[in-house]
Amino acid sequence: SFREEIAKFLTDYTGAAKELNPEHITVMNGCCAVFATLSTVLCDPGDGYLIPAPYYGGINSKTWLYGGIQPVHVPLFSEVTDEESHPFQLTVAKLEAALQRAKKQGIHVRALILINPHNPLGDIYPEQLLKECLEFAHRYGLHVIMDEIYMLSVYGDTTFTSILSLDCLPDPERTHSMWGFSKDFGMSGIRVGVLHTKNPEIQKAVNELVVFHSCPGPVQHILCQLLRDRDWLENVFFPTNKKRLREAQNILVAGLADLGIPVFKSSAGLYVWADFRKFLKSQTFEAEFELWQKILDKKLLISPGKAFYCYEPGWFRLVFSDSLDKIYLGTQRLEQTLQSDTVEPATTNTSSAADALCNPEKDSPAKTSHTSGEDPSQLENILVY
Repeated sequence: SFREEIAKFLTDYTGAAKELNPEHITVMNGCCAVFATLSTVLCDPGDGYLIPAPYYGGINSKTWLYGGIQPVHVPLFSEVTDEESHPFQLTVAKLEAALQRAKKQGIHVRALILINPHNPLGDIYPEQLLKECLEFAHRYGLHVIMDEIYMLSVYGDTTFTSILSLDCLPDPERTHSMWGFSKDFGMSGIRVGVLHTKNPEIQKAVNELVVFHSCPGPVQHILCQLLRDRDWLENVFFPTNKKRLREAQNILVAGLADLGIPVFKSSAGLYVWADFRKFLKSQTFEAEFELWQKILDKKLLISPGKAFYCYEPGWFRLVFSDSLDKIYLGTQRLEQTLQSDTVEPATTNTSSAADALCNPEKDSPAKTSHTSGEDPSQLENILVY
C-alpha cells in the first residue's frame, strides 16, 4: 500500500530510530491539509501555537481554516547577542519568553511548530537544540508539530536530524511530524502530504477530516512506483538534485555579493534569505514594500520579509530552484532596479551579525534595533507569495 511504501521510505531517509509503522501514517492532499486538520484537532478556537518568526506565512491561514487557531510569535533577530552564535538563532529562552507573554495576554498555547530545515532561513536545527525544544514542550505539556518538508533538499555540509531519528522522545504521543513530495521531489502540483503520529486518538480525529483532503488513487499508485525505485533515487535523482541546488545557490549568492547584498548562511531549501536593508529609504515595512514593488516592476518576483512575519524590515527570500540562465537574468534585473534607485540608503547600526552572513565582499549590512519599525504581527493584509 501507499502508506507501507512511505513508511519504508521515511524509515530509511530519516534514519528512523525504529522501523516506522504504516498505521501511524496518514496521507492527505498536501502539508497544508496536515496543518489545517492537525491544528484543529489539537486546539480549541482561540488557542495559540508557538512558532519562531520569521516563518512560512502560509501556515497562518491553514491553522485558522477550521479552528481559528492563532500564532504566538517567537521573534528572532539578525543581531547576534553574547549568548548566540549566529543571526536569527532560536533558543529555549526565547520560547520561554514568548510562552509567558502569551499567558499574560490570556492565550492558551497548545503546541509548538518548528520548520526544519527552515523556511525562509534555510538553516538546519542542531540535534541538541531539537532535544532542548522537545524537553521544553514536554515541561509545559505542549504538542510539537515538526515540519520536515525540505529534509532531502540539503545541499550544504550541515547534517540534518529528523525528529523521527531521535530514540527517546520526552513525549512521543505529543510529537508529530510531517513531510511531503512537493519540495524534495519538485512536485508542487502533486498534492501529497504525510502526517506521522503515534497518538491513536489524534490520528482517529484527524482521519475524520481526511475525507475533505484525500489523495487520488492514481497519484498514490504512481508515487508508489517512484518510492520503490531506490536505485534511481539514490544514484541518480537525489545526487543530481543536490548538485544542482548547490550550484544554483552558489551562483545566486555570488551574484548578490556583486551587488553588495549579503545573505544568511544556509544549507537547505530552495531559497536564500537576503539582507536588502541598506537599500530601503527608511527602516520600515512600508519602505520594504516600496522596494519590493520596484523589483516586481522589473518582472522579478521575490518575497518580502513581511510575508514571513519577520520583525526587521528589509529581508527578502529569493528562490534559486530554477535554470541557471534565469538566475543570471534575475540578478541582472535586480541590478537594474537597484542602480536606477537613487534614494540614499537609511543609516543604521552594524553588529557582529555580518560575520554569520555569506558576504564575500565583506560589506557591512545595515542593522535595525529590535524596537524599530512596526511589529509585523500587528500588520494586516500580509502578502504571501
